[in-house]
Amino acid sequence: MQNSKRIAGLAVVRSHNHWTFDWTMLVTLSGWFFLLLGLFRMFAAGSYQSGSASTSTGVIIALESILLVFASFVTFRAYGRDTS
Repeated sequence: MQNSKRIAGLAVVRSHNHWTFDWTMLVTLSGWFFLLLGLFRMFAAGSYQSGSASTSTGVIIALESILLVFASFVTFRAYGRDTS
């Protein structure tokens, strides 16, 4: 799983490296985030595993909720009608 996030992040960074100040920059930032997260999981796997094992369930649910809102927003903007 860790390689897939790193590869997905790299693919997004390579194909969608747009730094304009609108909602599309969120796609670029998420690509960089997944690339860095994948590299961190590769080179500091023990530290990542011990940190995630000691994280409470409430924090995990809060993070998953934030990711759901983020993904819903990006999906809505990507497939929504362009009024400009």
